[in-house]
Order: sequence, then structure tokens, then C-alpha cells
Amino acid sequence: MVYCAPIGRPCPRGEAVFTPSCERKKYIMGLISTLPKLRRGIAASLFTAAALIALAGCNKDKELAYKEQSIYEIYSQAVLYLDQGRDEDAAKYFDEVERQHPYSVWATTAKLMSAYAHYHINQYEEAVTRLDRFIAVHPGNRDIAYAYYLKALSYYEQIADVRRDQEQTRKALDSLQDVITRFPNTPYGRDARLKIDLTRDHLAAKEMDIGRYYLNTRHYLSAVNRFKVVVETYSSTSHVPEALHRLTEAYTALGLYEEANKAAAVLGYNFPASDWYKNSYSLTQVAGRRLASAKPESTLTPIPPNASPKSATPGTNPAEETERLSRPPADGPIPSNTAPLPPAVGAKP
Repeated sequence: MVYCAPIGRPCPRGEAVFTPSCERKKYIMGLISTLPKLRRGIAASLFTAAALIALAGCNKDKELAYKEQSIYEIYSQAVLYLDQGRDEDAAKYFDEVERQHPYSVWATTAKLMSAYAHYHINQYEEAVTRLDRFIAVHPGNRDIAYAYYLKALSYYEQIADVRRDQEQTRKALDSLQDVITRFPNTPYGRDARLKIDLTRDHLAAKEMDIGRYYLNTRHYLSAVNRFKVVVETYSSTSHVPEALHRLTEAYTALGLYEEANKAAAVLGYNFPASDWYKNSYSLTQVAGRRLASAKPESTLTPIPPNASPKSATPGTNPAEETERLSRPPADGPIPSNTAPLPPAVGAKP
């Protein structure tokens, strides 16, 4: 039973604030009736304040009432709730272990278990807060690798659609990289490597989405900057072929035919079987002819014969480009103007 201040009579838990048995309505209405000379607005404000006080008095059961227990009893009850799927109750009891027995060895484990319980019911902010405190207070704990990994997962689970803000995705990338750097040979490090690839692909998809918008609205310089980020920063993702094709489109629209020719040549050299090269081929036919007529004697350095495909830049002198662009791409369907978005990531392990 909880007591309803200021009357001091028992108020059954779960009962509404303004019910006859709770008798709060009579008290609050009597309070307002004693203020007939006050303005209506002042009386309403006092009524609201009194209602909030009453509500707070009847909602004491949201917090776990203090009851002195042994650490075995509290921790066992928390584990039982966790097994029953009552994660919110389990988190409260794990926190109670730390509150009643802060210097116990089990209090350290309870901090981590409380963070896990909050993570499991999608309360990621509460989980990250507890994990940050655990990492700061117990940097040498044997479970510190799991704490870093669970923190990374808490951000990873919040990865949103590419059309939304990607702040949580960037935090997930940083946290996953932290796990890989600190614990490279652990199972957490190996799993983080898989998730970091999907995270980088998601960030690249965001840049592509913005770049397509700029391209469609004819803000070509802004589009070029976005596509360059994909090519230079996220070069191992699946969006690089499209980014190179979009660069070819943007440079052609700006009249920078030599740059368009370079982007298409890099696309054809690194991804010769890509569908995006088929679209770039038709664009570079026009760009190549205009480049040859504008600069018949280019001094650009051709590609070294033994250069690595991923790091080398294809030769761009007119003779080599004419020979390259005269070869049509392999047969196959022409891709649509918009590439499909990557599959959703962030499923719980």
C-alpha cells in the first residue's frame, strides 16, 4: 500500500488518481473552492500543480521500493526475471544489487547485466549510459571486451534508413572500430568486422542518396563532392561503380569532358563487367570526341603496365582512350537511374 499525501490514507496501487476511494478529488476541489477571489487562470494553475503532486504520490510503485535483502536474493531474482523475459524488472533488480551492495564482486557484474537488460528491450540510451560507466570504472575487468561490443551493438541497432540522419550510424562505426582495434582476436572483434562493412556501406548509401538529389536538381558541383566521398572514403563498398558513373554524368553536364573521361575509364578498368559501365560508355563516346578535338596532344601519363587495378589510374591520352572507348561493353541490361538501396542492417545477434 502507498499513502496518498496529504490525506495520509492508503491508496491502492494502480488506482486512478481522481477516484472516490482515493479521496484526492475532494481534497483538490476543496482547495480550489477556497480561492473564489483568484482569477480563473491562477486557480487552474494551482489545480494542475496539485494534480501533479497527487499523481507523483500514487506512482511510487514505478520505482523499486527499498527492501534490505542479501545479495544472493536480489541477484537471483534479477536472473529469474531475465529468464522469464521481464527485462525491465530484471534491470531494476540488477541496479538494486549495486545500490545495496556496491562493493560486492557481484555488483560489478550486475552493472553489465543491467546494461544488457536495457539493450534487450531497446532502451539503448540507458544501456550506453551504464556501459560507459562500467568501462570508465572497470577498464581492466575480464568482461571489458563484451562491454565495448555491447555498446557498439546499442548504436548498431539504431541505424536508420538512409533518408534519415546517420549520427547513430557514425557512432556505430566508431564503436565497432574501437572493438576491432582493442580486441582484434576475440569473437567480438571478428563479428565487429562483419558489421563494420555493413555500416560503411550504409554511410556510402547515404552519400549516394544526397548526391542523386543534387544531380537531379542540377547542383552538379555538390553532387560531385558527394560522389567523390564514396569513391575515396568508402572505396570498398558496393556503391563505388554507381558513384563513378554518376561522376561521369556530373562532369559531362558541367562540360568537364576530360574529368568525365577519367571517371569512366576508372570504372571500366576496375569494374569492366559492371552494369553501370554500359551507361558510362555512351556518355564517354561524346566526351571522348570532344576531348580529342579540344586537346589533340594530351600530356597525361598512361597507366603503368603492371599497376594494381585498385590503386592505378588508367591512361588517358587520346590514342589509348580512343582504343578503349571503341570497345563496347559486354551485353546485358542497362541499369536504372537509381540503384537499389542496401538491405536493412542492425538485426539483433
